[in-house]
Amino acid sequence: MIHGATYFFLTRRSQQTIWYILRDCIQKTLNEWSSQISPDLIREFPDVLECTVSHAVEKINPDEREEMKVSAKLFIVGSNSSSSTRNAVDMACSVLGVAQLDSVIIASPPVEDGVNLSLEHLQPYWEELQNLVQSKKIVAIGTSDLDKTQLEQLYQWAQVKPNSNQVNLASCCVMPPDLTAFAKQFDIQLLTHNDPKELLSEASFQEALQESIPDIRAHEWVPLWLLRYSVIVKSRGIIKSKGYILQAKRKGS
Repeated sequence: MIHGATYFFLTRRSQQTIWYILRDCIQKTLNEWSSQISPDLIREFPDVLECTVSHAVEKINPDEREEMKVSAKLFIVGSNSSSSTRNAVDMACSVLGVAQLDSVIIASPPVEDGVNLSLEHLQPYWEELQNLVQSKKIVAIGTSDLDKTQLEQLYQWAQVKPNSNQVNLASCCVMPPDLTAFAKQFDIQLLTHNDPKELLSEASFQEALQESIPDIRAHEWVPLWLLRYSVIVKSRGIIKSKGYILQAKRKGS
């Protein structure tokens, strides 16, 4: 457990927009979790809370592991260190009861307004992903929303090459030809997604937290990372389970 952190294990199937699904999951998890604990725990305002609803999380049967593909997408939410990458992967493995994730895609980390994403922004997180591949915690790693130049720079620098790159078709209805050509040349799979640019902001997280647990002093907590996972039955191509894991930190802890 990381000091000053709180984890939420969330599952939900819905056709609603991604943000409303996430918000609903956060609130349902917090509401159920808070109803099962002593009110004194909240009033004491501890630095560490582990918010989990055990029946909402389905561990993978070891006998069925080879039949399942476990994929994840990691969103770095706030100013954070690259250690978030390892923390998120370790937590996902623990929650799902597996030793290894089959694939992890990292969303582009946040940058300041007016600043273009560069290789230097990606390197700390990619280095940690490479370490996780080398230690056999992840099989394959990928990127999201990189253009041809950004993907080429990462590919040339990286020891463990990206095997996929997600493209948001909301901002690009046709795959850019230069990106398509580069991906084909180096056997990088191009995927599509519809995640918003900012999946979870500090303000929206605090609002959801405040509505669920009014006495928790929501303004003191900031989200650090969010991991979305899915477990797919390989032979049938169907999703067996999916959910979110979120880490937030209390300011000053």
